[in-house]
Parts: sequence; C-alpha cells; structure tokens
Amino acid sequence: MTTLDTTDHDDWLVRVHHRLTRTCQDQTAQLAELTATAPDAAEAAAHNALLSAARQGLADTVAALRRIEQGRYGACEVCAGPIPAARLDLLPHARTCVSCPR
Repeated sequence: MTTLDTTDHDDWLVRVHHRLTRTCQDQTAQLAELTATAPDAAEAAAHNALLSAARQGLADTVAALRRIEQGRYGACEVCAGPIPAARLDLLPHARTCVSCPR
C-alpha cells in the first residue's frame, strides 16, 4: 500500500485495527448506557447532544474499520493522497489529509 510511509506498515495497521476495535466496543457500551437512561426535562438537551456525539463517534469508528478491511485506510477521501501516519495515530478515524476539508 503506497498511502502510508511506514517501514512496519502491516504491524502498524494491525495495531490501528485493534485500537479501533477497542474504541468501537467502548463506544457501543457508552451508547447502550446513554440509551438506557431517561433524562429529566432539564437534562434532555445535554443528554441528546451526548447521544448524538456517541452515535457519530461509533459511525466514524466503524467506517474506519471498514476502510481497513477494504484496503482503503490511509488514503484521503477527497484527493486520494496519503494521510500522514502521525495524523492517523492521533485521529485513527480520519478520512482526509490535513490539506483537504472534511
């Protein structure tokens, strides 16, 4: 794969996959906890914002896992150029390089 400039690409990708899998499990548990609680009227807006953020986070993580499985992980979805490994280490669900808008 030419999208990442790492000498141990396969090991790195396995570590990223494991990290994303753990994140997915954590986000699924968080989402289950949020949906199991019924907030009172005063907390409804904050609860809904947390619920929305949890859903988006899970969707982003699942999409990153799907890109790994499809061999597209590390390629910018806008320009098809490589996403720097350092960016992916910080944001493993990143879809774009630094130059392209999301």
